[in-house]
Parts: sequence; structure tokens; C-alpha cells
Amino acid sequence: MPVPPDPAPEAAGIARMRAVLGATFFVRFGFGLSLAIFATYVLGETTGLDTQSVGTIGIISAMAPVGEFTTVLFSGNLADRYGRFPVLLFGTGGAAALLALLSATRLPLAVGALNLAFGVASGGILAASLAVVGDEAQSGSRGYEMGRFDALNLLGWIGGFAVGFALLGSLAPSSLSWVLRLGAVAQLGGLFFAFRTFRRHPEGARGAPVDWKHIRTVVFRREILLVTLPWLVIYLLLGTAFVFLGTASAGIHLPFAELGAIIGGGGLLLLATQPAFGRLADRHGRMRMMLIGTVGFVGVLLFAGLLLSFGAQPVLLAGIAVSALAGLAYGPAALAALTDLSQSITRGTTMAIYTLSINLGMLLGLLLSTTLYSAYGPVGLDVFFAGVGLALSGLTALRYDDQKLARDLGAAPR
Repeated sequence: MPVPPDPAPEAAGIARMRAVLGATFFVRFGFGLSLAIFATYVLGETTGLDTQSVGTIGIISAMAPVGEFTTVLFSGNLADRYGRFPVLLFGTGGAAALLALLSATRLPLAVGALNLAFGVASGGILAASLAVVGDEAQSGSRGYEMGRFDALNLLGWIGGFAVGFALLGSLAPSSLSWVLRLGAVAQLGGLFFAFRTFRRHPEGARGAPVDWKHIRTVVFRREILLVTLPWLVIYLLLGTAFVFLGTASAGIHLPFAELGAIIGGGGLLLLATQPAFGRLADRHGRMRMMLIGTVGFVGVLLFAGLLLSFGAQPVLLAGIAVSALAGLAYGPAALAALTDLSQSITRGTTMAIYTLSINLGMLLGLLLSTTLYSAYGPVGLDVFFAGVGLALSGLTALRYDDQKLARDLGAAPR
């Protein structure tokens, strides 16, 4: 009789997946919590932002994406060479320590320097986590597993924002340093989740060499670029929204407690929809769900522009809600497509390209939106939003053409 396979590797894989999901939630909760109060913490006020204040916050906030996108390829390569969890543990512990240090100063130069180091420390967290999910997920369930990851990832962000905005409405600006310390505690929770599993199921060294020629080849593969560049465009918009949402809500007299409740409800919606959209991507193909997501993002931009022009009419609010729901289809499908295109030995590097794209998008989004707003006011923001919509539509159309060509040639497009 044949000897049955040893179930230990499968059990270890399930444990590593659970550890990454738990760590991801706590890490992103700490990030969201800190970012929600960041502008108010540095400036010491929630309203009355002038163009100089907007520019200052934009530059300081941009330091974290600069630190992350300039070093994340190193982190991804280290994850390929020495294992995913060592990079994840180092990044999480470093991020917790830097948040604690950040709570001790409000000097713009010191905050900018610490934010830069924070980006370096967090650079490997997302790439290493995604590499673990890609390693352990089976080909036919990658969409679902990436949907679960994306749900916990975004739920952490949104939960952090919700709690952060609620605290922003109840605490004086002078007390906001305690929110940053709470964010550091959340990071330590993620570190505990990851370390406990790493101790029970240690990873061996993978031995992937530092081959910059190969890294360049991975970075500039057309199919990789057509999956990752749309994320850069999406984060042009999200990066600006993340930093200035709190001060913008104060400007329209929306109570922070209500803003937190709205965002928290959005987090629950993400928890329900992302795995479901991932299953649809497994069943019907990545490209179809990415098309639906692109239509959703463009719809949000279109209806938001109409909302600014015609006011909060029910039909426009409904249009935003439906478009936002459709936009949520993009994440699990795109991450599953990126996993399909990667190999295990270089998956950390491939996922680092995704991380680089979203951080570069946050940086460019902050710089472009604040520059256009400072120069042209609301019209500048309209131009910015229109450019985001056109760029996202164009990149998705290019990938659709590539997939159609693959199908015509007899390949199996995803």
C-alpha cells in the first residue's frame, strides 16, 4: 500500500496563512489609526488649513511612501532569500518602535525623518505577507485567498481610520500622541501573531541570490506592469484621501464620530465582499473582475464630480454607492493575477513591485493633488480626478487587449 502523504506541510501552510491574516489586520489597524490623526497631530488643529499647511503635510506624509518604494525591492529580495517571516517580523517590530518615537515629537523635520524610516521598516511587510499567501494558496483558489487577505488588510486600515477619527473628535490635539502609541501597540499585536507561528513553523532559507539583472527583468515584464501600474493610478487618489479626509470632513462640518461610523460600516462591507469577489475571479477569470472594478472606480470619480456640482442628490449618492461596490472587485482579481504571473523563488520580489507601485502612487498623488490645488483650487482637483480616471481606463484596456490576443493564440488568459 502506498504511504499517505505527511499532512504536516499542509498544516504548517494553513498556520502561516492564518498568522499573516491576523498580523495584517493589526498592522494595518495601527497604520490607519495613525494616519487618521496625522495632519491634526502635526499641525495641532483640525480646521483652517491654508495652502502652506496643505503643502507641509503633503511633504511630510510623502516621506513614508518615499522610504517604502525606494527600499521595497531590497525587502522583497530578502524575503526570497531568507524567508518571508524574518522580513515580516523585522518590518513590524521596526514600525512599532518608530510609531512610539513619532509620538514624542511634533517638529516637522523630525516627524518627516521618522516617517521616512517608518516607510523603510514597513516596506517588507506587505510584500512578505502577499508572498506567503501566494506560496500557500492553490491555483484554483488564489482569488478567494487574496480576497480574504485584502479583506483583512482593508478592514484593518478602515477600522484604524474609524477609531482614529472617533478619537480625533473626542481628544484635544495635545493628547493625540496617545493615539500614535495605541497604533504602536496594535503593531506589536501583529508582531505577536507572526512570531508565534514562526516559532512553531520556522521557515528555511530559500537561497535566492541577489540578481539585479533578474529583478530588472521581473520589474519590466509587460504583463507584470499591466497588473501593477493600475494600482499606482488608484493610489494617486487614495493617498490624497487617506491624509486629508479628516481635515476635509471638518471643513464640511461632518462630526468625526459620524465619519468614523461611516468608515467602520464600509469595513464590514469589505469583509463580506472581498472573498466573494475573489471566488468570482477564480470562477470567471481575473480580467473580467478587473474590468468591473475599473468601471466602478471611474464611476466613483464621475459621480463624485457631479456631486460637487449639483449637491447631495439621492441618485448621485446611489451612483457612488453602486460604483464603489463594483470597484471592490478589482483588488482580489488583480492580486490573484499577480500571483499567477509570479514564481515561488522570486515571489517576494514580484509582490514588492506591487508594494512599490502603491507607495509611488501615494507619493505622486500627494504631490500632484496638493500642487494642483495650491495653484488652481477646486478646478485643479477636477483635473487631477479626471486624469486618474483616464489613466486607469487606458491601462485596463491595454491589459484586456493582451488577454484577448492570448485567447486568440490559444493560451489561457486570466
